[in-house]
Amino acid sequence: MGGTTSSTGRGGGTSLGDLPENCVAEVMLRLDPTEICGMARLSRTFRGAASGDGVWEAKLPRNYARLLAAAAAGDDSEEAAALELEAIPKKEVYARLCRRNRLDGGTKEFWLDKVGGGICMAIYSRALSITGIDDRRYWNFITNDESRFHSVAYLSQIWWFEVRGEVEFFFPEVLTTSMAGT
Repeated sequence: MGGTTSSTGRGGGTSLGDLPENCVAEVMLRLDPTEICGMARLSRTFRGAASGDGVWEAKLPRNYARLLAAAAAGDDSEEAAALELEAIPKKEVYARLCRRNRLDGGTKEFWLDKVGGGICMAIYSRALSITGIDDRRYWNFITNDESRFHSVAYLSQIWWFEVRGEVEFFFPEVLTTSMAGT
């Protein structure tokens, strides 16, 4: 019985690299981003599929263009100008949104969660209205290089406090499914 011989002379049938790239991309649509990156290391076919816009666009929130614009507006570097180009691969858009992006003069940050895909936000304590925050008997601001905002509000003592703040931001729509008939 004759078998198929590969050009390397090892014999045997097909390999992962023989799969059509569009089939690999369909599988990758069902994986999370870290799994996609791991699969991209397997072969050129997998790397090509993992670089496809369709795979990464499925991982982006529906309003990713608005989020990207917000990221560019809060970024003072030359990268902000580059983000305005329409020909950015979706993989790069995803990577950019997963990094911390500053808003409102650096008093807020947002980023895309790599695992769950949700939007995360951090708000600097000075961007909030906190009862007694200006009274040094109760609160102190301590410089801290480990803080993303480089200082933290330290509560010395207080009996009660109230925190208020406003956020103008384009959070993505939350899709819900109907449970009717189940």
